[in-house]
Amino acid sequence: MAESREHRFVGTRGENVVREWPHERPRYVAVLVHGYGEHIGRYEHVADALVRHGAAVYGLDHMGHGKSQGERVLIEDFEDVVTDVHAVDERVRADHPGVPVVLIGHSMGGLIAARYAQRYGDSLAALVLSGPVIGSWEVIPQLLALDPIPEVPIDPATLSRDPAVGVAYAEDPLVWHGAFKRPTLEALATTIEVIAKGGTFGPLPTLWIHGSDDRLVPLAGTRPGIEAVKGGDFTEIIYPEARHEVFNETNKDEVLADVTTFVDRALASRHP
Repeated sequence: MAESREHRFVGTRGENVVREWPHERPRYVAVLVHGYGEHIGRYEHVADALVRHGAAVYGLDHMGHGKSQGERVLIEDFEDVVTDVHAVDERVRADHPGVPVVLIGHSMGGLIAARYAQRYGDSLAALVLSGPVIGSWEVIPQLLALDPIPEVPIDPATLSRDPAVGVAYAEDPLVWHGAFKRPTLEALATTIEVIAKGGTFGPLPTLWIHGSDDRLVPLAGTRPGIEAVKGGDFTEIIYPEARHEVFNETNKDEVLADVTTFVDRALASRHP
């Protein structure tokens, strides 16, 4: 695996931890945006593949997640998280002036990345959305209707057809295994609406990847959200029978190869 190092900075709601997988002379920089309840350390193999592809890689533990400060999984405004990701982007550009930046977001991280593209898309070379929580997510109104919100952790079996992925997730002390926080659900609902009304990604090269058997963030709910935001340079890949975490699926090598092929095309379109 590629070597990594950690940086800390004061974000919008406290100290955040960023992991960097360096590359001496990168062709591009990939910024990874992780999902709900997890942390950037679960993306070691993704970062390794991207470093081998020629990227320097950075990834933030969001507020209340992983090694960053804050009440666990509490996010009251996702605009703050987008601002934190932008702080990472500014660090990236200071470290690697003039090098194109690719944003890759998974699940809740896909929601954050989509909103980031609406706010800062002109600065990106490409965008990858993996199982993004946009469009509609029936979990939100179902849980908000309950008081109290029950402790129903994410079922590890919904993540991947590879049982080892679920076992590692269930045993990871940096993963949150408790109930959703009501303010976080409300903030998710608000941001889904904001994204739907926020306009398309325009000419930004965008890749949407999703598992056809994603029971956690179902394909049918995400598709209307994608239709509302996709711009003129859009690629869609749906993996048959794959579950939610396509980067951890049994065909993860295929998924990562599809991502790097897309990135190559996007970079080539910048410098034909």
